[in-house]
Amino acid sequence: MKAVWNGATLAESDKTIVVEGNHYFPPDAVKRELFQPSNTHTTCHWKGEASYYTVAVDGKTNPDAAWFYSDPKPEAAEIKDYVAFWHGVKVGA
Repeated sequence: MKAVWNGATLAESDKTIVVEGNHYFPPDAVKRELFQPSNTHTTCHWKGEASYYTVAVDGKTNPDAAWFYSDPKPEAAEIKDYVAFWHGVKVGA
């Protein structure tokens, strides 16, 4: 699976975990140089608190286009620090 935005591959792995239709990429599959920290947080009733990244490629930014759970609830422990995408990021094979 690949996550692509603005012509750049943000993450690539054959070991994603699918939760609620979203592919979560392993931490080592993510190109960190294309990510900026965000102050945004949301809460999922069963996964816990999500933190976000802004994606930055070639001078363009996509605010809060990626999210992860650094301390998920036990039911979601398998996706700890895995990264998922939305906001126009194309995820596919």
